[in-house]
Amino acid sequence: LAIGIVGRSLSLACVFLCRLFQCLYECASASVLQYHASGLIQRGKDEEGFYGFLYPDIQQEIKRAGQKTCCVCGCKGASTSCQGRKCTKTFHFPCGAERGCIYHFFGEFKSFCWKHRPVQRVGRRRQQGETICVICLESMVGKPSYGALVCPACKHSWFHRACIQGHALRAALYHFRCPRCRDMETFQREMFRMGIKIPDRSVSFAPFQRASHLYALQALAQPQDMGWMQGPLCNLPWKLLLCNSCGSYGTHRRCSALGNTTSTWECENCAGPESAPEGI
Repeated sequence: LAIGIVGRSLSLACVFLCRLFQCLYECASASVLQYHASGLIQRGKDEEGFYGFLYPDIQQEIKRAGQKTCCVCGCKGASTSCQGRKCTKTFHFPCGAERGCIYHFFGEFKSFCWKHRPVQRVGRRRQQGETICVICLESMVGKPSYGALVCPACKHSWFHRACIQGHALRAALYHFRCPRCRDMETFQREMFRMGIKIPDRSVSFAPFQRASHLYALQALAQPQDMGWMQGPLCNLPWKLLLCNSCGSYGTHRRCSALGNTTSTWECENCAGPESAPEGI
């Protein structure tokens, strides 16, 4: 009997830990626990439990969610509930995202299903059959939808949800603004309402590490930076030129069969395969 009790306790502990770590993996940040689980409340201080979420409360929420069925995949463990009036839909956080649910990353961290999610109101005159995403420059439908958002300030900037979400994660709260009209206050308020997560931190330069690395190499490779190499030596064939358009690729003059006086160069991606010389 004692062995059976211990076995069941270990089993429950394993289930608890597995679901907890699964939740953490899916959410990618501590604060997500608050909106990922509709029945979980932060009762402790930030240094208590798991970032203020007490472990008994987490365990209780796991038990509650274990009885809920996801309306998207049909499996148990749905911890997120729609906050729409009289709506009884519950779903897993990732399932809801795939189905078009919207999660608020501010205030009460509310969640909304695809029927009760916030929508943007744009006059018919401003809607377009086809337009261009100002971030990826790919074509898109110029009408408000889950995947198509518009700037509330200028009403001319359209972008895919995935594109503006990526921009928000890179620019963060203190630099996130409309890519075209540069409005910040109205733009951020609307993006928050439409479920865009804007992290409260400084800007991230991770996407530009490759270009920054090449610029550093270029600075080290320039002969004029060496005290013992001056004058005409700066036009050596091994001078490193960066792409004049994107700055993400570089080449030596000799490697691309360029003259010693050539000062600009474009990579194959920017100039096209027919007009660009081979580079490194």
